[in-house]
Parts: sequence; structure tokens; C-alpha cells
Amino acid sequence: MIKLAKAKEPFKFCTRLHLSELTGLRATTLSQLLDLIKEVPGSCIYHHTHRFLQQHQYLSPEPPNDFSYWVMEVLGEDELGEKLVSIDTMQYSAIRGLREKISLTIEDYLRDSPFAKLKFARPGEEFHFIKSISFILPTNYIVYDLKEFIEVLKKITLDSIYFHIFEARLRLEKPTNDFSYWIENSLGDKELAGEISGFDPYTRTLEDLRNTIIQIVARRIAG
Repeated sequence: MIKLAKAKEPFKFCTRLHLSELTGLRATTLSQLLDLIKEVPGSCIYHHTHRFLQQHQYLSPEPPNDFSYWVMEVLGEDELGEKLVSIDTMQYSAIRGLREKISLTIEDYLRDSPFAKLKFARPGEEFHFIKSISFILPTNYIVYDLKEFIEVLKKITLDSIYFHIFEARLRLEKPTNDFSYWIENSLGDKELAGEISGFDPYTRTLEDLRNTIIQIVARRIAG
């Protein structure tokens, strides 16, 4: 077992309370959807690209985002829907980059398929924009080394894991998740930080994320 380093700054676990709020904005055509995607708050883009992860924490996530689902199921534009599904959310460390990619994908499709502009959603099937509201709360868990870190990681809530892995990185525009950032900058273990940030969290359940990180850190402690 390697000698455990003490962190320059402790890791303070937080958790989140989440609310979804209707904005009153809705789209019936692709053109309207595109215009609204460009102007709605970033919290709307976040909601419609991360809703599945927030609501179905125990299922294996590989779902379409809300935009792709509506485009395929309501408007019948399967080709565009597949293009939206293929956008790699993991590539983006800020909402504005993700918004621009979604907008550009729809713009290119409308340019190449002008008749898609003529399709309207049936009454009751319009796309309703919803924004995500999060309240970040501190927990009583504060850790100073990797052993303490994995002991807390075993018992914190999935909401806490979600916040530190997904929300802190994308909505708060951090370069990586909170765990990797702390391990690299406060413990000085760049290799371990890179291993944790290197796998795709969007292809795992939150419980699987917890177990995977615990296993990676445990191997590091064992040397």
C-alpha cells in the first residue's frame, strides 16, 4: 500500500435539489425549434440534454436527448434525429458549445432538406421548453486523502455523485469533473485524475459510476 498524501485543500462533498420549470416557450416546426434553441437560457439546453440521466438514475443511459426524440417521433425526421443523437455530449465543457453544435446540426439539415420546414407538430405534441433549476447544498462530508474519499463515496447520495460528475463540469464550466480536479490539484496525482476523467460517464448508471471510481481509487491506494 502506498503512503497516502494529504490534500492541500480538502474535498467537500455537495448535493443538489433539482426542480424543472416550464418556460412557456414551445415549437411546432423545426425552424421554430432552432430559433428557440438559440435564445433559451442555458438551463433549458442542459435540461433537454441531461433529463434522462436525472430522472432514470438506475438505468443504463444511452438515450436520445429530448430534441432528437421530438424530431423523430413527432416530425418523423429520422435522419436529423440520428444526427442529434450522435452528438457527443462528453466533448463539451460548456453549455454554449453544446448549444452551438445542436443549432448547427439543425441548420445544416434545414438547408439540405428544405421541405422539412413544412412539417408541423400535431396539436398537443409541440416541443415545450423546460429549464432545470438546481439548488446546491453542502454535506457534512469533508475528506483529506484517498482512503477517506472512497469511504464517503460509498455512502453519499446519487444526487451528490451526479452533481460532482456532470453538473459541476458542464453547467459550471469546469475543465473536468470535481473528483479529478481535486485529485490532480490538491493531491498532485495527475495519473489517477486522468484515469477517472478518461472514461465516458454518459454510458454508465450513477451507481456504476460510483463503483467504478471506488475501484479505480482502491487500486491506486493498494499500489
